[in-house]
Amino acid sequence: MRPVLFLLFALPAMLLAPLTHAAAQEPAAGSADPSELLPAIYEITLSSLILADQSLGGGDAGGAAEHAGVASEFFARALIPENDDENAAEIHLLLSDIGTLLSRDQHERAERAIESATRLARDSLPEPRPGSYVEILAVAEKYYREGIIYGDEASHRTAVHLITRVGELRPSQHVEDIRALMVEREPDYKGVADSVAYAQRTLFGATSVDVDDSHLYLTIRGLYEDVVEAAARGDYEAADEAAVEAYLDNFEYLEAAIAETDEDLMLGLEVLMREELRELIAEGAPEPAIRAHIEDSILPDLARAEEITERASTSTVVSSTLAEPSLNLPRGSASETQKVTVRGEIDTIREKLVASAAAHTAGDYDAAYEAARSAYLDSYEVIEIPLRAISPDFTLEVEHEFAELRNIVRGPAERGEIRDAVIAIERSLDESERLVTGTGQLAPAIAFASSFAIIFREGLESVLILGAILTYLEASRNTRFKPHIFYGVIGGIGATGVTWVVAQYIIEISGASRELIEAVAALSATAVLFYVSFWVLNKIEHRKWMEFVKAKVWQATTTGSATVFVMLSFFTIYREGFETVLFYQAMISFAKYSEIFVILGLVIGLAVLLGVYYGMRRLGRRLPLRALFGLTMGVGAYLSVAFLGNGVRELQTLDIVPYTSMLGTIPRLDINLATLTGIYPTLETTIAQIALFSVYLIASSYVLILRPRRAARLAAMRKSAGGGQ
Repeated sequence: MRPVLFLLFALPAMLLAPLTHAAAQEPAAGSADPSELLPAIYEITLSSLILADQSLGGGDAGGAAEHAGVASEFFARALIPENDDENAAEIHLLLSDIGTLLSRDQHERAERAIESATRLARDSLPEPRPGSYVEILAVAEKYYREGIIYGDEASHRTAVHLITRVGELRPSQHVEDIRALMVEREPDYKGVADSVAYAQRTLFGATSVDVDDSHLYLTIRGLYEDVVEAAARGDYEAADEAAVEAYLDNFEYLEAAIAETDEDLMLGLEVLMREELRELIAEGAPEPAIRAHIEDSILPDLARAEEITERASTSTVVSSTLAEPSLNLPRGSASETQKVTVRGEIDTIREKLVASAAAHTAGDYDAAYEAARSAYLDSYEVIEIPLRAISPDFTLEVEHEFAELRNIVRGPAERGEIRDAVIAIERSLDESERLVTGTGQLAPAIAFASSFAIIFREGLESVLILGAILTYLEASRNTRFKPHIFYGVIGGIGATGVTWVVAQYIIEISGASRELIEAVAALSATAVLFYVSFWVLNKIEHRKWMEFVKAKVWQATTTGSATVFVMLSFFTIYREGFETVLFYQAMISFAKYSEIFVILGLVIGLAVLLGVYYGMRRLGRRLPLRALFGLTMGVGAYLSVAFLGNGVRELQTLDIVPYTSMLGTIPRLDINLATLTGIYPTLETTIAQIALFSVYLIASSYVLILRPRRAARLAAMRKSAGGGQ
């Protein structure tokens, strides 16, 4: 059995390891001297700040927010972690705040933040070098391309402003010609890219880095996987975005090389990717049709194009360290040192969030702001270093969440508003840890084992009851009722499926927060597991179990009604099915990124149950009920303790249950292990789990040890008394 389990767990990791290693070792899209990058970073940031200030001064708060967003996103993505400029962190903080202030219509404060960020950026601006201009031109081309493709006015204005700035610093007719094309919104953005590359070579003696063809092909294939996944879940907007990105941001850089070798192939791919695929998506075609178009039409031609083309010269397509950063590394690709650091910083942030909320409740708004500010500036920025390379978009979302909290705690606010802001950050901290650390190996194994145990524990009782009923019917020559048993089984399985769908629908329309839903699910699962575990404990003796089954069957056969047998088998299945739905909904919410192992455990558990049924019915073997029930009781106890820990933690997140840290006393588990075991370094979760575990320990000791001993003593006494007579 052990080799089988090893293969089940190890095979996915073995298959994925080469891909993960390759992705982790993949070189950056470009590299440059920090002394050349820093001037470009600050010049680009300044341009966006200037445009934001102009928009706000003109009464266009929406435009100001767009430009501030461009500045915030660019600065966060481009800032060099090793940069020790003391102003950089403050600029980063101000940029995060500006968008939040504008969204809350606090225009005066937003204007002051823009002025402060602009002043700090000017103070930090080093003297540009030739490589700096190459980077600025590359970013200008990138923003121009996005402005034309997506109709993004903020990107277009940023591109024009950057080109204008380069022309001011290094006057040139080439730069002026590019500026004129951009102002006129020249639709041939590839032609503009060629002009930018020409200006880079002739004016500054360098071009942007080469485009890596193999990386582009790999990216396109990955995006088409995203298209299929989005279509499968009905998110056609996301599918279209991925399809557009595959074509516009990747394939167009390959067209020239393909056309030189086989122009018909290039044109055919263009139609397949740009027109036919997007038409299928726009029509809402089913996932199989979209998958078939990609796998049968696009990917074979794409493979042929990759095979016949080899680029021998430098590409004129503009790509640079700042314009096209190497991002979106695999989840868990951070170093071990970074993973340990991230866990430590997350714990620190949680304590600061608690301190910020407490200070705000006490009316000390300055202290609340300082705690919230420190949580981001002193801790989360450390997390951002590995996180931004894995998921830049998510990193920016979290920055905005911290900015929202900082601006709320500056003054009077409802406690619920503070709580909601903190909850959002708490959720993002969990996700940040998962992205940086990955799932590891132990968490998926626990997810698989727990899933297997749930379905086996719930299904075992049904298998035993149904098997005993069918055996009794055959022995009593009442086989005419056997079909009705199967009708009830089918109905029970169908009702279980309906229950799952209804439960999901009710959750979606309830309007309750995710935390409350997960807390209710976890605590409900705990209560049910507690009940069924003790029910099983009382039936652990084979004699008592058989008495229970015979009573059920006798009650059904004495009526002689087929309906009774249908209902008996239906409720036998549905009772366990209802519990299974409850348990799986609780577990899936805590098994993030291990869902495939949950499904695997479910499938294998069902297969084992079929084997148990076959062995009992066909081979006539008597099952070791005591051992099986003892095992399932132990599994139920473990799962209920784990669910209880998670339920209490969700209530802590909702500020319903207090949060008392016990870091340093209780082991701080990886987030994946913590959610699958319910073990967290807090006093409240620990007390709850110890109390429940103690109840199980005392009860099982009584049922399995003390009660049998007492029964044995009574039997001995009766025997002795009888012998004396």
